[in-house]
Amino acid sequence: MVSPASSANSSTTQKGSRAPSKHDNEGWLLPEEARSSLSELFKQLKNTVELHVVTDSDPQKMFNDVTLQFAQDISRLSEHITLTQHILGDEFSQKYEVHHSPSILFTPEKYNIRFTGAPLGEEGKAFVETVLLISLGVSSLSATSKTILGELTEPRHIRVFTSPGCPYCPGQFMNAVKAAIESPKLIRAECINSDEFPDLSRQYGVGSVPHTVFSKEYSRVGLLPQERFCLELLMLRDAEEVLREQTQSAEPEEEGKVYDLIILGAGPAGLTAAIYAKRSGLDAIVLENSVIGGQVIATPVVENYPGFKSVGGVALVEILTAHTREYSNIRENQLIDDVTIGDLIEVHTPERKYAAKSLIFATGTKWRSLNVEGEQKYFGTGVTHCASCDGYMFRGKHVIMVGGGNSALTDALHLKKLDIDVSIVHRRDTLRAEKALQDALNREQIPVIFNTVIEKIYGNETNVEGVTLKDVNSGEITDHACDGVFIAIGMDPNSQLAEKIGAELNPDKTIHVDTAMRTNIPRVYAAGDVNGGIRQIVTAVSDGAVAAMSAFEDLQHPYWTSEKYE
Repeated sequence: MVSPASSANSSTTQKGSRAPSKHDNEGWLLPEEARSSLSELFKQLKNTVELHVVTDSDPQKMFNDVTLQFAQDISRLSEHITLTQHILGDEFSQKYEVHHSPSILFTPEKYNIRFTGAPLGEEGKAFVETVLLISLGVSSLSATSKTILGELTEPRHIRVFTSPGCPYCPGQFMNAVKAAIESPKLIRAECINSDEFPDLSRQYGVGSVPHTVFSKEYSRVGLLPQERFCLELLMLRDAEEVLREQTQSAEPEEEGKVYDLIILGAGPAGLTAAIYAKRSGLDAIVLENSVIGGQVIATPVVENYPGFKSVGGVALVEILTAHTREYSNIRENQLIDDVTIGDLIEVHTPERKYAAKSLIFATGTKWRSLNVEGEQKYFGTGVTHCASCDGYMFRGKHVIMVGGGNSALTDALHLKKLDIDVSIVHRRDTLRAEKALQDALNREQIPVIFNTVIEKIYGNETNVEGVTLKDVNSGEITDHACDGVFIAIGMDPNSQLAEKIGAELNPDKTIHVDTAMRTNIPRVYAAGDVNGGIRQIVTAVSDGAVAAMSAFEDLQHPYWTSEKYE
């Protein structure tokens, strides 16, 4: 390991010079398999990447040593990576405004990109990708994202708070890194390990990760698609509001325009339906009430989609979106107020009315909520659906896991491994999860409070302090102190509009369709997760293709006009 500089104004530098020997395992933090993979990956490096590690002299801070060792390992894997060590408070750290130990800066004379805290767990992926992009000198932003950032004239300091177990955090920080590479004179990208720096987390009100602070006035929680990230970075406002305003001020389309097909929802099912519709000769439009992607946006890595051994959820959405835009118009942030059926099918939004000959519901699902007092107030600051994202925030604390299925037990076991005291609250007298998970729960001695529901989540202005529980048999009410509530009670289909127009629903409120994705209402179809069944991307794509082809066939040969149908 590189020894700390002995003077407050001195530094030590090391330049990588060799790939690791197959049998050289001493003095490495990275395992041999990782070193071999990275050595191969780093063969594509072009320009030198400078790593500057800043630490203090606190011998109790274990993250100093881990960060130094990690950076040293990386620098030894390629001659295009150099490592320089600094002491907090020296001339270098003052020049670049480094206030926390450990910190890692990348080629600071050219870029303003840094890790505040050790790049542990999932953040290691972002670290490696940052090295690659800087060496290649490319931001990898889409043309649209570059156009958006081209309008930026004021400096931005992006702080992305992360945790080592969060699968969504690297993607959000890489949005910031790419923006900083594209506009290095204006944008600083900083990845802050929320677990290492709880004071910073409290200062910025971090309760769930990824938590991105764009400015003193604007921050948000969650992983964003790249173009939306850039738009919010530019406008310092919610992209949905911006896009809705732009839609309202845009020139209206030709009065009385009638589409062949309207598709509600821009997830994999809706996007695929649009492609197949246009290729069949139908004039189609996709209306999305939020942002493109559906649940796939929240999927860190997809490993079961044919043609991709492994692909990020956001990356897959961007590929699908680019393909669909070649065929059909996609409109985001279209809040659907109503759907009416007549000679034409009409879809009503606050801004306008869309008319079409046929309609596909590809509206997907949403996380099921408890619908209790305090749930929305503390969402993101103690109430969450993602144990892998937010678990690290609760280490050493006590939390409640709500649910009794596989997801709830899997998440509870994950939290237990993070040294979190977790109890399960389940409304029934038995768990629904598979036996192996129940056995693991017993081994870990995770308590289950059966026959109980949460009536209320309470706390102070910013943090959860407890829940009010109700015994469903006796009706007894008790208070249970806790620091967080994790909810894993399933998904609800977005089928309310379909039900309103008379579409037949299944007992679980999913839309009932036949094998051709037809509903009981002529010219109305449904595709994807809103239909229930096997909720996978590949099945959603299949449903979308079938629904579009059925719409095409039916418009050519309307079965509902036959005597048999009548």
